[in-house]
This record gives sequence, C-alpha cells and structure tokens, in this order.
Amino acid sequence: MLVSCSTRIESDAGGRVLGTVTKVSDGDTITVSFGTGSESVRLIGINTPETHHPTKPVECWGPQATLQTTALVPVGTEVAVVRDEEARDKYGRLLAYVYRASDNLFVNRELVRIGAARPSPYPPNTTFESDFESVATEARQGLLGLWGHCHG
Repeated sequence: MLVSCSTRIESDAGGRVLGTVTKVSDGDTITVSFGTGSESVRLIGINTPETHHPTKPVECWGPQATLQTTALVPVGTEVAVVRDEEARDKYGRLLAYVYRASDNLFVNRELVRIGAARPSPYPPNTTFESDFESVATEARQGLLGLWGHCHG
C-alpha cells in the first residue's frame, strides 16, 4: 500500500501500484501520479550521475542519464511501482522499483543495463542487488553509456 498526504492507494497481489509519470526530475527520480495525489519516486538499487545536486556540479553522463530515463518513461507513461523493505528516503521520496506498464520493462534494471546508471544498493532495499551487478558488469565490459565516457 502507498500512502501520501492526499491519497491512500492499495496495491495488487504482487505489491504493484499503477500510476502515471508526470515528471522526470533526473536519471533516478521521477514523479508519479496515483489517483488524486502524486509522489516523488526514487528508483532504488541504482544511482545515476548528478544533474541537480545543490552542492555538486553536473557529473559526467548526468544529462544523458536523464535523457535515457525520459526516453524509457516519458511524461504520460503508465508505470507499476513496487516497494522494497524501506518505503522512503531521508528526503521523503518514495523508494521503488518501477516497471513500464505497457511491456513490463524493469526501468531500474534497464538503466543499469544500458550504462545510464550504476548499481547502488542501500540496505535493506537490496532485492535486485545481484541482478543489477550482473548487468552492470556487462555494460562496463561493453563500455556502454557512462562506462565508455566517464572515468570509473
């Protein structure tokens, strides 16, 4: 179940809640509308280079990572959101795995697979840690995305 200030939404048997993307903030943060409310959703298990950090400069491949996320889930895209153990980060964002509803594409994993994100496990939300590491190894070996353009 998701609960925000303005709405309470029940998940299906698989723990999924359907919503619509209303904004892509950067490579690993989107806003999703659920019924009458919306949530800032941080894609868990991954990290993309910074583009809007208050104390850090724009990092290598940050703008490209944001473009990749925008291409995968543009505004208006229906998505299924699934939580792990911990529901929110210290900024109040909903922590979730995001799937594109039209074809069940696992967005978090796809961003790592194409080199737009690095795996970044934050216990206790580590359900897909080994899968993310596996596809990151392939992206690194193939010099995809940030692996071919940035140092480290």
